[in-house]
Amino acid sequence: MNHTPSNPNRSTSSGNTGPAGRRRMVPLTVWLCSDPHGEEPRPGPSARSTKAKSGTAICVFHRQSVGRELARHLISTCTHEGDLVAEGFTTSEAALVAAAELDRRGIALVPHFPLAQHIGTRLRATLDQQQLARVQMRPVRPDQMARGLADHLGDVSLVIAAPPPYETGGHNPRRGPGTGCPACRADLWMLSSEQLGLFLAAAWRVLAPGGVLAVTTTARQQAGRLIDPAPRIIRHAQRLGFRYAQHVIALRVPVEGDALVVQAGPTDLAQLPDSRSGALPPTVAVHATVSLFCKPPSPEGTGGSPSGRAR
Repeated sequence: MNHTPSNPNRSTSSGNTGPAGRRRMVPLTVWLCSDPHGEEPRPGPSARSTKAKSGTAICVFHRQSVGRELARHLISTCTHEGDLVAEGFTTSEAALVAAAELDRRGIALVPHFPLAQHIGTRLRATLDQQQLARVQMRPVRPDQMARGLADHLGDVSLVIAAPPPYETGGHNPRRGPGTGCPACRADLWMLSSEQLGLFLAAAWRVLAPGGVLAVTTTARQQAGRLIDPAPRIIRHAQRLGFRYAQHVIALRVPVEGDALVVQAGPTDLAQLPDSRSGALPPTVAVHATVSLFCKPPSPEGTGGSPSGRAR
């Protein structure tokens, strides 16, 4: 894995605690992963001329879950050509497109048929026939990944996931049933708080020894308190036997000189309080936290078939 450790003279460890109970620094790196707002995928050289219907675009919230640049960073850093990449909690075509363009194979779990239709349309508009042959979708939930990938158990090199807020200790953002975003409609249909722990256990089963699990999270303000799901996910993954390999800060906004370019949208502007009110301004997500876990070459602690549920 390519990374720049916080302390180059300190070797990486299987966790953040040494044999004598001393804490060890986890290697930290920063990736620039800004995707241009509203940019459509570029048609491939022999891609079909298929355009998505109006009113079916992925919203900003879900487009940022795993954007194209973050997907490319993860796949190019953690895998080799020909490797298999799997994605759970899929909300867009980003990971599949990146896998195909980087000569990897990709499988996305998309149990909601309208969302699968949307992603399929985008894939056909972006990839040529040879690239399309490298990717596929399977209609199973994230917690059913081991069953959905029964023909690839122990064969996956990278599992990517960006669990939604209701899976990581928060509440589902209020989005009406009339929204045009297919991923929002999938959230309302698939709402559950029981999938994350089972998904992590399934990731262990499908990953090859030495394979990588990448979980993307974003800290957020909710009901007057800060919710950071990363620590809970890290603890649960380590209990299953994963080694916490790297902490990545994925910047989602462009950098110009020494400044972050944060552009407020209409929704953000509508939330701006009166300057005399003393209220805090709305929070803007400028980065995501990506926790990278490695499945040890030899299963440790939990044996080969861990099972559990996030608490």
